[in-house]
Amino acid sequence: MASLKRDSRLTSWQSTLCGGVAGILSRTATAPLDVVKILTQVGTFHSKQGFLNTFHLLYKAEGLRAFWKGNLTACVRLFPYSAVQLSAYHKLSVMFMDDLGQISPSKAILAGSVAGMLAAIIIYPTDVIKTRLIVQNSMEPTYRGIIHALCTVYYQEGFRSLYRGVSLSILGAVPFSAGLFFMDVSLDRIWEESGARLTPLQNFVNGCLAAAVAQTLSFPFETVKKKMQAQSHILPHCGAVDVHFNGVLDCFRQIVKIKGVMSLWNGLTANLLKIFPYYGLMFSTFECCKRYFLYRNGYLVSPLSSQLMPGVDQSLGPWELQELHKFIRQKKIENRNPSLKS
Repeated sequence: MASLKRDSRLTSWQSTLCGGVAGILSRTATAPLDVVKILTQVGTFHSKQGFLNTFHLLYKAEGLRAFWKGNLTACVRLFPYSAVQLSAYHKLSVMFMDDLGQISPSKAILAGSVAGMLAAIIIYPTDVIKTRLIVQNSMEPTYRGIIHALCTVYYQEGFRSLYRGVSLSILGAVPFSAGLFFMDVSLDRIWEESGARLTPLQNFVNGCLAAAVAQTLSFPFETVKKKMQAQSHILPHCGAVDVHFNGVLDCFRQIVKIKGVMSLWNGLTANLLKIFPYYGLMFSTFECCKRYFLYRNGYLVSPLSSQLMPGVDQSLGPWELQELHKFIRQKKIENRNPSLKS
């Protein structure tokens, strides 16, 4: 499975910064597709005439900036989400390891899924705020920004509104994890190689295909969640949600009854189109940032290439290599200025 694996030659903050920059750039670049996906899931008037017309109607109604509604919230939540997810994944991986320190693919996916759920639950209110900012009319906004939206929802609708639909994050993790596990096993058989020997391109293709299948299986839960997040008596037309409901099960029931079963996958086209540019930009940006820091740490000849610095032990950690450089420089100084022997 493709992932942004931490390199032991980077410090913790360098690895976090690489992942953060990669995530922010990829999210920002694909924000228009994410906005269209959420508007289609919620069922606002923009999405009534099909996928392509949603872009045109949104641009006509609110202008170009509307395609980046909620993007700041999505970027801000990246760092706490990643911190919680990585911390939980590390602790769970240690729990699932055998006596030899190995972890099976199924347990790795389970650990990743549980870690993802914990992170999603802890910072779930930011996802609600992002959805609210996207569905509101930016020309006549109800919310003036992230903090104003957070305070308004809390004081006018109560604390529970910030966690409306959170159960679907947990329920949706089941088909999502099943899709990841199925694709992990299937793709390894197709390549007829073990995951450790896959090329970067094969890993990237694996990641994109696995994400596509997993997100398709869990998409109905995501659709219902977005409708629940958007529905509010504070927003005009109750958040422009295309069905009226009370609770999770009633939302499923009303969608199927009024819009049909396939409407649970409304917005899937935009979501699938987002996968390749999102992961492509994320991995390439992460690699560029990683090379820069590896160059700063003394492992590479240039940040523009992956050529290793001659004579450098690549197995050393960044602090070990730094100490080694200090020791070598000190020895050179002592050799050039020998002390007088008494």
